[in-house]
Amino acid sequence: MIDQTPAAPTDIDTFFACDLRVATVLACEPNARARKPAYQLTLDFGALGIKTSSAQITERYTPADLIGKQVIAVINFPPRKVAAVLSECLVLAVDSPTGLVTLSVDQVVENGLRVY
Repeated sequence: MIDQTPAAPTDIDTFFACDLRVATVLACEPNARARKPAYQLTLDFGALGIKTSSAQITERYTPADLIGKQVIAVINFPPRKVAAVLSECLVLAVDSPTGLVTLSVDQVVENGLRVY
């Protein structure tokens, strides 16, 4: 079910405290230990390095769909273990009736660029 409830008001400084960056998916494989179907992604953030993430985006995407795709991710949350995967960033997506849809750019840009 898609949540249409707006979040509580916040300020612009809180938003900009989240470091959103562009990355290219280098590798994608099923995260077999996840409770809900998920992929383990390897993401290239350019000069910021390579990071891993566990993402529950299996309803809409195959690994082939994702490899080479540029996505938007938050990189300054603390890393956390998700079903044996050290998730170092959070890939952003929107909920749709057909599954989560990743946020991306409409033109290829340099990996690691900040989203404002």
